[in-house]
Amino acid sequence: MSKLLVVDDESIICHSFRKVFTSPEVEVLTAGTVAEGWRRVQDDRPDVIVLDLQLPDGSGLGLFEKIREADPRRPVIFITAHGNSDTAIEAMKRGAFDYLTKPVDLEHMSQLLDRAFEAMRQMHEPATLPDDPDTHRIIGRSRPVQELCKQIGRVAAQDVNVLIVGESGTGKDLVARAIYQHSKRADRPYLAINCAAIPETLVESELFGHERGSFTGADRLRIGKFEQCGDGTLLLDEIGDMPLAAQAKMLRLLQEQQFERVGGSQLITTRVRVLAATNQNLEQLIAGGRFRNDLYYRLKVVTIQVPALRDRPGDIPELAHHFLFRYAREADRDIRGFSPEALDLLQRFDWPGNVRQLQNCVQAAVYQTAGHVLLPADLSGLTALTSTPSSSPVVLPPQTTPPTFDMATTIEAMIRDGKKDIQRRLVAMVERELIALVLRHTHGHQAQASDLLGINRATLRIKLREFGIALDRVVTDKPEQADD
Repeated sequence: MSKLLVVDDESIICHSFRKVFTSPEVEVLTAGTVAEGWRRVQDDRPDVIVLDLQLPDGSGLGLFEKIREADPRRPVIFITAHGNSDTAIEAMKRGAFDYLTKPVDLEHMSQLLDRAFEAMRQMHEPATLPDDPDTHRIIGRSRPVQELCKQIGRVAAQDVNVLIVGESGTGKDLVARAIYQHSKRADRPYLAINCAAIPETLVESELFGHERGSFTGADRLRIGKFEQCGDGTLLLDEIGDMPLAAQAKMLRLLQEQQFERVGGSQLITTRVRVLAATNQNLEQLIAGGRFRNDLYYRLKVVTIQVPALRDRPGDIPELAHHFLFRYAREADRDIRGFSPEALDLLQRFDWPGNVRQLQNCVQAAVYQTAGHVLLPADLSGLTALTSTPSSSPVVLPPQTTPPTFDMATTIEAMIRDGKKDIQRRLVAMVERELIALVLRHTHGHQAQASDLLGINRATLRIKLREFGIALDRVVTDKPEQADD
C-alpha cells in the first residue's frame, strides 16, 4: 500500500484529500503543523508528500529541507495560496516535484499524484541483477540476459550517458532503473519522461522549463525536469520522438552542462546523468533528417541492446510464472500454474509485443480463468496478433479474427475477488481489442486508425506500447504519408 501525507493546517483541505482518494491502495495521512508533519515523515515514511508553504509553527520550506536531507528521492508537492509565490519557485529549484495554487483542482492533483507515486515506485522498486540473493527482477537465465546484466554491471558505476535500444516491450525502462539503482547516484532523484507522450510544442518547456510570459499560456515560471532532477538521473524515453529544436538544446546541455529556460537568458548549470531509450532506428532517423547525428553520438557513449523475447525463448516459462504468481496474489486467486499445453503455447508464440505482451496476456488470463490451472483457452490474448517468423516484421493482418473474452464471466470473477477498480481493468481489456481490430481494418496504418478511434497519434503510440501491440512501419502509396 502506498502512503500519501498531506501537511496543511486547513482541515477542509485534509478532508478533501481523504474524501477524493479513497482507493484501498493509497493510505491518506494528515498533519496540521511542521512538527506533526516531521513526526509523520519519520514514523510513517510516506511515499509522497503534499505540503502547504504556510503552516502555523513555521515555513513548509523548512520542513521540505529536512525531508530532502532525510531522503532526496521522496516526491514533495507544494500547495500555496499565492499564485506567484517566490518561495514555491525556490522550492522547485531545490528539487520539489511540483506545486499547485489554492483552491486545489483535485482532478489535476490526482493526475499529479499518480505521476509522483510512479516516480517513487521507479526509484524504490528493485531492478536488480540476477545474482542478487534477495530479489530477481531482471528475470531470465539465458545467455542474452546474462550478457545484458554484464553490460549493466559494467556501466552502472561509470558516470557516462547510456543509450538503451530495443523493441517495444522488451523492458528498456527496467534496464534504466537497474543502471540507476547500481550507480553512485542511487541516493539521488530519478525521473523518467516519455518524449512521445508530450505535445511537440511543450517538449522544451517540460525538459528545460520556461519563464513567465515566454509564450501564450505561460502565466508562471516553470522549472523543467533537468533543473528539478538536480544531480540525479533522468531517463529520456522514446528519444527518437524528440523534436529537432529540442534536440539542439539537448546537445548543448550534454556538451556544456548548461541550458536556458524557454524565454530566458540565464544559464543554468546541471549535473544530471542522462539515460536515453528508444525502439526506433536512430541511424535511419538521422538519414531522414529527423535526428541529429551529433546528438546521437553524445547519447551513445555506451549503447545497451535489450534482447527481444523471441531471442530468449528459454526465459518464457520463468517470466510467465513470475507474472502469474504476481497477479494471482494481487487478485487473491488460488492459481497454481500452467497446464503443459498452455506453457507449450506460450513458448511457441513469437511475442511481437515482447515481455510486456506476455505480462498483459498472463494478467488477463488470471481474471478469466475459473480454475486453479491456466489452460490454453484462458490465453485468449495470444490470438490478438498473428505469430510470424522471427526474421519477419510484425504486421497486423486484416483477415485475423479479433480476440474475444466472456465479459460477464470476467466481471463476476473481479467482483468475487473483491477488486475495487473493475471499470479500469475491464476498459483496458476492451480497449486493447478495439485498437487491434481498428489497426487490422486500416492494415496497420496508424494515422487512419487514430482518426477512426478519435485519438491523436501520440496517444495511439502510448497504447501500442502499453498493450504490447507491435507492428511494422506501413508504407502507403504516398511516401510522405507513411507511418513512422
